[in-house]
Amino acid sequence: MEKESIDLIYIDPPFFSNRHYEIIWGDEAEIRSFEDRWEGGINVYIDWMKQRVIELHRVLKPTGSFYLHCDWHAGHYLKVMCDEVFGYKNLLNEIIWWYHDPAGTVRDRFKKKHDTIFFYSKKVDAHNFNLDAVRTPYKEGTVRQAKHKTISFGRITKTHPLGKVPEDVWEIPFINSQAKERLGYPTQKPEALLERIIKASSNKGDIVLDAFCGCGTALAVAGMLGRHWIGIDISPSAVALVKNRLKKIGVGEEEFDLIGMPKRVEDLRRFKPFEFQYWVVTEMHGTPAPRKSGDMGIDGLSFMEHAPIQVKQSEGVGRNVIDNFETALRRYYKEQTSNMKGYIVAFSFGKGAYEEVARVKKEGIEIELVTVQDILDKRFVLRQEVKKEIPVQEKELELWQKQE
Repeated sequence: MEKESIDLIYIDPPFFSNRHYEIIWGDEAEIRSFEDRWEGGINVYIDWMKQRVIELHRVLKPTGSFYLHCDWHAGHYLKVMCDEVFGYKNLLNEIIWWYHDPAGTVRDRFKKKHDTIFFYSKKVDAHNFNLDAVRTPYKEGTVRQAKHKTISFGRITKTHPLGKVPEDVWEIPFINSQAKERLGYPTQKPEALLERIIKASSNKGDIVLDAFCGCGTALAVAGMLGRHWIGIDISPSAVALVKNRLKKIGVGEEEFDLIGMPKRVEDLRRFKPFEFQYWVVTEMHGTPAPRKSGDMGIDGLSFMEHAPIQVKQSEGVGRNVIDNFETALRRYYKEQTSNMKGYIVAFSFGKGAYEEVARVKKEGIEIELVTVQDILDKRFVLRQEVKKEIPVQEKELELWQKQE
């Protein structure tokens, strides 16, 4: 990226929390796992972050702002590192995001209910800040005092028509389980949080960069506020989720460039197993299975028939895989004795696999073997094109729910 080309940078990088998340992404029913672990300790983590913050500083405009979202595990270490990169005097705020989350109890300390956001400028005397865009309503008592010109704390209370200047402690609700914007992503931040940051430190037409974009909250909010945006994430599954999120708010794929997603079989060999599984099922326009363990050999359902899909990140898949999938299909279709269908996806298949597919077909089970190259070349998708209005057969849906 060109130096000094970005107006606002917000990052919410992996926290140094030593946790392992097993997550389900709600609407997309995606199952994947990602690690938030840093072997080697805090110094390794801070060095890893510093390399990236140096590059972010390079691409930020002189009038630009930088927001780093973190928690208590590494916040103070990150501040010292950012002071080195941006300069101690360019720290404008240590923002405390306070949220009410009733979950969890502790007995030996106070409950932790806040994150920290460090707000830096590239140049403290040149950064863009739109105060009026983020003013908040006065409390009722303040408005009443101003109306009667009450003297408060030795001065006459005055009110601004747009509200008061926000403090550096922000009370913004956490995303609850019923929230419309909730995607099920464990580190998803509320749109209201990003809205305040983007309104304050950018203007319409500016470029907002989120280099750890996750489920795309910063990108979605930036787009809704009339900003351009750039999102980066190491996870292909996260990128797929962002695409779906943008689609829901009316941003089609023709409106942005998607760079770095897999184009060759060799790219897909390097995917982690559940990243690979998710990529395959979504490229087939299917629905990933709602959980990654106990799926009984079913990794997803096809779009048209809601037929089971099994994904193997293997070469030369043989007879035994077909036999096991046959058992999974019989379990899925219960008492049905014919017209059972399923798909197995792999890099390649052996002779025994094709022979076994021919055998089970005589017993009313149709198994289609699909190669990864078929999916990359869109050959499978093209022959499966259907209208989205086709309803799910009630029986098939009921069977799948019973499996759940």
